[in-house]
Amino acid sequence: MTYRTLEAAPRLSGVLSGIDAREGLLIGGAMRAASDHGSFDVVDPACGEPFATVADATLEDARAAVDAAAAALPAWGATAPRLRGELLRSLFSLMIDAEDDLAALISAENGKSLADALGEIRYAAEFFRWFSEEAVRTEGGFGPSPAGGTRTLVTHRPIGVVAMITPWNFPAAMATRKIAPALAAGCTVVLKPASLTPLTAVALGRLIERAGVPAGVVNILPSTRSAQISTTWLEDSRVRAVSFTGSTQVGRTLMRQAADKVLVSSMELGGNAPFIVAPDTDLDAAVAGAVQAKFRGAGEACTAANRFYVHADVHDAFVERLARAVRALRVGPALGPAGCEIGPMITVRARDAITELLERAVAAGARVAARSECPTGPGAFLPATILAGVAPDAEIVRTEIFGPVAPVIAWDDEEQMLGWANGTDAGLASYVFSGDLGWAMRLAERLEFGMVGINRGLVSDPAAPFGGLKESGIGREGAREGVREFQETQYWSIAWD
Repeated sequence: MTYRTLEAAPRLSGVLSGIDAREGLLIGGAMRAASDHGSFDVVDPACGEPFATVADATLEDARAAVDAAAAALPAWGATAPRLRGELLRSLFSLMIDAEDDLAALISAENGKSLADALGEIRYAAEFFRWFSEEAVRTEGGFGPSPAGGTRTLVTHRPIGVVAMITPWNFPAAMATRKIAPALAAGCTVVLKPASLTPLTAVALGRLIERAGVPAGVVNILPSTRSAQISTTWLEDSRVRAVSFTGSTQVGRTLMRQAADKVLVSSMELGGNAPFIVAPDTDLDAAVAGAVQAKFRGAGEACTAANRFYVHADVHDAFVERLARAVRALRVGPALGPAGCEIGPMITVRARDAITELLERAVAAGARVAARSECPTGPGAFLPATILAGVAPDAEIVRTEIFGPVAPVIAWDDEEQMLGWANGTDAGLASYVFSGDLGWAMRLAERLEFGMVGINRGLVSDPAAPFGGLKESGIGREGAREGVREFQETQYWSIAWD
């Protein structure tokens, strides 16, 4: 039976009609079409066919968005923190109320399973709730100078208009993780979502409109002109910060552009997460954590476990148990009747690149320990795969896979294993499983990664400062630190006799 998106999910037609993506640009408080009435198709990676059409923002629209954000900034920055918090809380409620519709959109345009998509929506909504509470946690300082004769008052103010660029793998969460703290801080926003997954951002724009967020405070521009729009924004003197989530390569380019205007830059970039299993680990817990860390969202996450270092004493048992779990995973269309746990890769090109990487690994000596079943025919599907017998310096270990492939390496020397784990330019997430919590925490202190999951396969939390070390980025999102990314510190030196 041929899979077609709107036939597989009839309710999606109503969702698409409700968001009206042909008028999907949010500029100055109103949803509208592109200035040249251009549009582009959105393709379901489960079948490779378009199922929706979205307004394609122009450079004129990009400039209009900055005009709107700059005009809205003074009033929004002066808005009482309590009111900003109440609007964010309203957005949380609206997202939760619409979670099923939003999850269906994500599954259709991104391909991730409905369960993963629903989890993302709830996680994304939580940023609105968290920062609705942080908006009123204003703080500063006041006290005498060491030399006497003066008092120093320290305060924090909104940085201004912020340009945001979000990726395709978490189209809801990456938007709210940036928008929410910026609004809490009193900033205004221009945001360009990934052209592969624009529908979720359009739907979010509709909710922002419904919530009563003042005109111009949030502007959202889906577009195929990614580089041109980002350049237009970063060259505009009214834009004072850029927040980007995506590849390290693109991040470097944006940082070079931001340097010309000395813009504040927040970058959440690529990863290459190690997953370390100690000999005293509860293997069932480790396997459950591995499935979550590796295969959630089909492995298309910068925090995904990328290389598994398993102690030689438990290596074979771990591989055997993980193999059973992988063979049980159902791969297929997220909106199909089977309720699949792993959907397609985002594009056929992405699937083929991972397939070639996998084939080179096998040619270099790795062996396929287990594979899930996988649909044939159209769609960018890739079986969940475990590789054993992988060399510590193999290409597949040094590469961010961004797919459902788990290479396993045996270790028996802690210092050597730590060198392997830290021997990468990336430093985003890492995972440690051990029955000895003290050992795990001591190892965590030596891991060169911004986040460490200890005996759990998930590290993301709105209440925690998400971010990496080394080439995995600069800045933090979430927690109190998330607001600080969108504030400037000012102090007054006051004569005091």
